Amino acid sequence: MTGKDRDKDKEYVLKVARENDVRFIRLWFTDILGFLKSFAITIGELEEALEDGMGFDGSSIEGYARIDESDMIAMPDPSTFAILPWRPREHNAVGRMFCDIYRPGGEPYERDPRYILKRNLARAAEMGYTYYVGPELEYFYFKSSENPEVLDRGGYFDLTPLDVASDLRRDTVLALEEMGIGVEYSHHEVGPSQHEIDMRYTDALTMADNAMTFRLVVKEIALRNGVYATFMPKPLFGENGSGMHTHMSLFQGDRNAFFDPEDEHHLSDTAKKFIAGLLRHAPEITLVCNQWVNSYKRLVPGYEAPVYLTWAVRNRSDLIRVPEYKPGKEKATRIEFRSPDPACNPYLAFACMLAAGLEGIVNDYELPPMVDRNVYEMTEEERKELGIGQLPEDLYEAIQIAEKSELLRKTLGDDVFRSLIENKKIEWERYRAQVTEWEMRQYLPVL
Repeated sequence: MTGKDRDKDKEYVLKVARENDVRFIRLWFTDILGFLKSFAITIGELEEALEDGMGFDGSSIEGYARIDESDMIAMPDPSTFAILPWRPREHNAVGRMFCDIYRPGGEPYERDPRYILKRNLARAAEMGYTYYVGPELEYFYFKSSENPEVLDRGGYFDLTPLDVASDLRRDTVLALEEMGIGVEYSHHEVGPSQHEIDMRYTDALTMADNAMTFRLVVKEIALRNGVYATFMPKPLFGENGSGMHTHMSLFQGDRNAFFDPEDEHHLSDTAKKFIAGLLRHAPEITLVCNQWVNSYKRLVPGYEAPVYLTWAVRNRSDLIRVPEYKPGKEKATRIEFRSPDPACNPYLAFACMLAAGLEGIVNDYELPPMVDRNVYEMTEEERKELGIGQLPEDLYEAIQIAEKSELLRKTLGDDVFRSLIENKKIEWERYRAQVTEWEMRQYLPVL
């Protein structure tokens, strides 16, 4: 953003805040795990905040500063200003802005996930590319946060009476659109009480902000209707988990760099190398795209979640799917990366997906043959013969692979790379020490 654009956005924010009687502004940012953090300022502090940022203590934010370097500056991004639609609107309205985090000396803070994504987008820009993404976030509604009791037994695209949450989805879509977030689709998903709302394709930084907003809006609307929404990847045994299938493409100006009219599948060499990069590096970035112990309960055969490193046109069991080309829709040519789940940090996940794809372009990776058979029906020997690898089977394996990844270290930066690995090792050790209900049912009666 140029200085002139920023000044224009600042003037717009001040004008809209005055016209809508905004009394409080929440400044939003995320920790390295993707949890939304916030503190509020009053309207009297808004102009100064837009000019100089607001100081805060970063020592308690996961993956942020140590005690001896805790002073941080949250610099609001005026282009992200929106009024929260679930707060009073006529009097004492509440606005929000996403922030970039800086050190007191004015340097960007290298552990800020938004900065990490910006840094990787800058690398793509140096190569002439703009990175666009369109994630499909799935989630569940339950009657409470204590007990995963479903609201319905509906299925894919079901409507009333099985889909009792259609009003919740409607209110959520309206709230998102009031905040300037475009929505394309909303529908009941495969699992009971499982839903999906798809935001309109846009650049990766805007979409990461939108994804963070989306998760809060879904939960806020649910709470106000007496139910609980969760983005937990696999809350119900025996049912499909929740994914964040991410559609993506690279543009050069107005031209879709993934489109080639002469290719059988209308994929350019750039697209093929990008896919090859994603396939090769997918195991290394899985710790970021699927960062929780529970994430790996979703990545098992039989529930539409990918396990093997394959790509195909249309087939929804592969890690990467190429949606079918529609004549006249060159700009819609894209690929779909199906392993991420909606509980990831979208800033880091988009950064890693982009970095993996760019690695394929920079190093001329060759795209392996498309797999047009059902990989799950192959024997292990057949998969080995075809050279088909797979994603990590649990968080521990994902940590081991990530630890050896130079790509991941380069994408995240040394500090966040080390903090994330350390945090995930602690999570794994705590999980490993638990005695589960399954073990009690399986072993207590017989041992």
